[in-house]
Amino acid sequence: MDLGIEGKWALVCAASKGLGKGCAQALVREGVNVVITARGAEALEATAAELRALKRGEVRSVAGDITTAAGREAALAACPQVDILVNNAGGPPPGDFRDWDRDAWIKALDANMLTPIELIKATVDAMAGRGYGRVVNITSGAVKAPIGVLGLSNGARSGLTGFVAGLARTNLVAKNVTINGLLPGAFDTDRLRTTVRAGAQKAGQDADAAWDVRRKAIPAQRFGTAEEFGAFCAFLCSQQASYLTGQNLLLDGGAYPGTF
Repeated sequence: MDLGIEGKWALVCAASKGLGKGCAQALVREGVNVVITARGAEALEATAAELRALKRGEVRSVAGDITTAAGREAALAACPQVDILVNNAGGPPPGDFRDWDRDAWIKALDANMLTPIELIKATVDAMAGRGYGRVVNITSGAVKAPIGVLGLSNGARSGLTGFVAGLARTNLVAKNVTINGLLPGAFDTDRLRTTVRAGAQKAGQDADAAWDVRRKAIPAQRFGTAEEFGAFCAFLCSQQASYLTGQNLLLDGGAYPGTF
């Protein structure tokens, strides 16, 4: 399927590895020009080289902290126009809410709620003026089924989801600007491996055994891949997805037990 987005410009956050990288790869394969950001310059440049090797869209990289005003300004300045915005940030650490002070909460909100809102604010009106725009917020399956030890993530990501629920249904969609959430379940990423390893260590279990138990708990009997996640993201950015907005789409191999 031709997604009709060749030649568009995309800003993809936290794109040096994992799900963000998967999204950037899928967009470049569709001929989209991308600006990728991440804090780690070495990993970011390695990913940029991989994307350029696809010989499709133009690839620009901007190392920096997207949760800061300076980081956002640098990323936006590198993108001639933002037709597609993929908001993404590593989740805050797991733990017990009794141990989190105000600074921990503010850090989580900055990364997983306020930064996406600032980037949306900076881009959607220009998208509307051009008659095309796609915003994809990578959040978490925990938005639908909260995970006890991920309270910081539950709160911050749910806040973003609530904000977007209202914004996506304004006159933006009449101007072909859509905003949707993409909710990953268990994907084979560094983030998941770190979480499983930490849980195993706390419980005095073998990390490899804990990883296998986690996998077997998924009806699909496997973890998701960054490549399939990216392909789904690319479809949300397509011309064909113009009637889809304000939705939170869960990719979790059937793990969520609810009907709705």
